[in-house]
Amino acid sequence: MMEIEILKKENTPQNVIDHSIAVCEKALKIAENFPESNKELIRKGALLHDIGRSRTHDITHAIEGREITQEYGYSTDVLNIIERHIGAGITKKEALKLGLEEKSYVPETLEEKIVAHADNLISGTKEVDVDYVIKKWQSRMDEPDENIKRLIKLDEELIQAFEEK
Repeated sequence: MMEIEILKKENTPQNVIDHSIAVCEKALKIAENFPESNKELIRKGALLHDIGRSRTHDITHAIEGREITQEYGYSTDVLNIIERHIGAGITKKEALKLGLEEKSYVPETLEEKIVAHADNLISGTKEVDVDYVIKKWQSRMDEPDENIKRLIKLDEELIQAFEEK
């Protein structure tokens, strides 16, 4: 599996690799409800979403990750999954507050949304529910409301719609 080899080559911590494998499994499980989704793109993006943690554990790990995977020649689709995977995304306004380049980091494509939300629903290597994530964000963020609204919308779109069937 090439992506795992790249994670190791970049000295990604083992716990991050284990987390990425768990996120990949969750993302592919979510993707089963979306026959139109590109499973190979989801697999690559999920496995590599935290490769930037080989350099930093702050919010810029998504940008670092994009740069690292770009060096390996990955497609823009994979790079966007990595850059837009944080939480339920970061708006231009939030990016500016966080000291990031002023642009939207909100997941746009189905594959970006699936990987971002799978990452939300995996804590370490354990699966958690959306309520757990909401509580975590409320305790860690200054103004979590907009992020929580995006999280709930993502959960409704990707998970709840299929649990009701």
